[in-house]
Amino acid sequence: MATWTKKDERQYEHIKDSNLDRGMKQERAKEVAARTVNKQRREDGKTPNETTQGTGNPNTRLEERTKDELYNIAQDLKIDGRSKMKKSELVEAIRDKR
Repeated sequence: MATWTKKDERQYEHIKDSNLDRGMKQERAKEVAARTVNKQRREDGKTPNETTQGTGNPNTRLEERTKDELYNIAQDLKIDGRSKMKKSELVEAIRDKR
């Protein structure tokens, strides 16, 4: 994992402190600050742009989510054979498992 520069550290502290001043809890403020700094580093090309482990917005229909998001949901649900499934098959398997 790439190490942060002194500028990244300052940006992290500034964002964290701003969030704390607005009443955000300590753990959440740290998370938001770290995600913000990491996103900026990805956009600047300092770190590789890797696929996240997200599952998408829970209010979004399964058909509207990406295949990666569906795969991550299937992984959480421990659905066998998910790596060989098409998007439509993942949707069906997730619905069957829930």
